[in-house]
Amino acid sequence: MDVLLSVVQTILGMGAVVILPIMIFILGLVFRMRVGASLQAGLMIGIGFQGLLLVIGLLMSCIKPVVEYYQGMGSGFTTVDIGWAALGAASWTVPFAPIAVPLIILANVILIKFGWTKVMNVDMWNFIHFLIPGALAYVLFNSVILGIVVTVGLSIVALFISERVAPYWEKIYGLEGTTCTCLSFISYMWPLAIVVNKIIDYIPGLNKMEVDLSSLQSKVGFFGNPAFIGLVVGILLGFVTQQPFTVIAMIGMGLASVLLLIPRMVAVMMEGLTPIGNVANDFMKKHVGEDVNIYIGMDVCLGLGHPACIVCTALCIPFTILLAFIIPGMSYFPIGLLTSVCYITVMCVMASEGKLVRSLICCMVSMVLITWGANLFAVEATALVNSTQMHVNGLITDGYFGFNLPAIIISLLSRALG
Repeated sequence: MDVLLSVVQTILGMGAVVILPIMIFILGLVFRMRVGASLQAGLMIGIGFQGLLLVIGLLMSCIKPVVEYYQGMGSGFTTVDIGWAALGAASWTVPFAPIAVPLIILANVILIKFGWTKVMNVDMWNFIHFLIPGALAYVLFNSVILGIVVTVGLSIVALFISERVAPYWEKIYGLEGTTCTCLSFISYMWPLAIVVNKIIDYIPGLNKMEVDLSSLQSKVGFFGNPAFIGLVVGILLGFVTQQPFTVIAMIGMGLASVLLLIPRMVAVMMEGLTPIGNVANDFMKKHVGEDVNIYIGMDVCLGLGHPACIVCTALCIPFTILLAFIIPGMSYFPIGLLTSVCYITVMCVMASEGKLVRSLICCMVSMVLITWGANLFAVEATALVNSTQMHVNGLITDGYFGFNLPAIIISLLSRALG
């Protein structure tokens, strides 16, 4: 078991940038793709994903002076926001991870074989969406069996939900042959945004209010471009936080660059995904039936190139910072959560059919609930991390405890049962 755990951790230690291309390469070979074509597809997806991570890193780097300014204003921030990457990595170190991961893959293969799902989840790094609640169940209820059942069970639930999501995903984002299998977003953020949209439908005035980004750009030219919006937001953030001129210019150019580069990186990923999707569907039609289409389960980040996602990201970053000071009883400053803002916009935009005003309202409602939830369940987050190979002093938290519905339910059950 220790050897298997070590092998799994070594592979995962390479990160999603390496794991994803390997998975795509193997998938291409399984679907009878030529070696060279499979390698190219995996490489393009890996390069695009690496580019996205670099762009998100640039985003955090350019707003760092703003974050430090506001973080220094709060004396009651006694809980540390460790960020999704650290919590996800910690979840892979639980004792049952080497058993759960092969079972997840096996369950997916069996379900496809018998025609019970059309989704093939190759997004192995994001198994953390299943492992985090599984690890939490293991820690809070002291049961390895429960941890495995929760982890594998949620991976199956994700396949069924992602199949329902697929038509909307393809329609809004134009990502043919793919779907999103990130459980946190499809099981919570998407339904929540649908409910918020239903409420907006009953609010006179607001239900008719809309900004057409395409029309706006055609009327005002570059001034409606997301890059210009990023520049303006960056300059305003720098000005409000009393930064020197050189820092204000750096923040403005940084945000402008981020909002321009995100869709370019998604386009690079799609260069690799499109041929894989085509051969996957040809393979399934040949071996299962002509009416069968296969969806490749991917990271939520594929939706980041949509203009509404880009604008919502730019506007929700300062809004999330503001929440640290207006939500009662806040014990942490959302440094790590800021890296998740862009991903949270994707399901809000999809549920709002790309409409900017509705998307922005959904994003803001989501950020309030997520920020509050991460604060509320800091004790459970700390217990989870301390049960892994990553030990901490004091309380920690992460956005997963605000947007991973299974983790929220398990935490509430634990409290209810004492």
